[in-house]
Amino acid sequence: MAEHVSVLLKESIEQLRIRPDGIYLDGTLGLGGHSAEIARRLTTGTLIGIDRDETAIERAGERLRGFGDRVRLVHGSFASLGEILDELSVPAVDGMIFDLGVSSPQLDEAERGFSYRLDAPLDMRMDRSQAKSAWDVVNRWEEAELSRIFFVYGEERYARRISAAIVRKREQHPIDTTLELADVIRSAMPAAALREKQHPAKRCFQAIRIEVNDELGEVERMMRTAPDRLKPGGRLCVISFHSLEDRIVKQAIAAREHGCTCPREAPVCTCGFRQTLKTITRKPILPNPEECALNPRARSAKLRVAERV
Repeated sequence: MAEHVSVLLKESIEQLRIRPDGIYLDGTLGLGGHSAEIARRLTTGTLIGIDRDETAIERAGERLRGFGDRVRLVHGSFASLGEILDELSVPAVDGMIFDLGVSSPQLDEAERGFSYRLDAPLDMRMDRSQAKSAWDVVNRWEEAELSRIFFVYGEERYARRISAAIVRKREQHPIDTTLELADVIRSAMPAAALREKQHPAKRCFQAIRIEVNDELGEVERMMRTAPDRLKPGGRLCVISFHSLEDRIVKQAIAAREHGCTCPREAPVCTCGFRQTLKTITRKPILPNPEECALNPRARSAKLRVAERV
């Protein structure tokens, strides 16, 4: 298996401040890049790795086999981290990391149906045991709903034109493959848009993937639970690649840090708010130019760090 280098690896590991005897959680295991660096720094500690993708669990397991019982891998969603930790009888951990990007195999392996450059059945499920796939969204959703997710999740300015073109096409026959969908999207866009640097289907594919996997809902649920399962002084590190995800993370941290609802003129707090997080990085940590040159997918990455108080 080719060596996989995770985005913002050095920066995120430094921010976790790993203790050799600590318990750490990697909520987005992927190919195990962050997990391997954490496990290397443990002696009597434990790493818990979670992923929705069973293929990721299998591949990361091979990479992490040498760390023995320092590593425990779980097939599940990071949105359910509370239940997962309860099942493992772990009340709290010393640090958590979440890399919200799509893993390289999911993008690069055609059969997963994530890529607009490789032909494959429309799928895009991170957890292939779930029912809803990209095919269902593309072929069964109402035109208005398609337009909404293209505009909101993909920030696609031609959302209405594209959704109308999809509906017209599927009235003739179902849209079954990734390249079929990419061609429909391309056909609906004006010539000026087709001259843009990025692929014309990128924004719509992103929007469909977010919807299929409920990515924003998962992040919201994770950010509600994660702070309460950190030990005092424990660090929460979240790497996002999309402005909507980053906004959820930023606002959730702020709510735990500045959540008091009392009027500003009130002499004391009476709302009962108790601060549970403090921001470590007022501005997100960004990848350096060297990393972006080596890995173009890193260009939109943002790392936010908070600490349990």
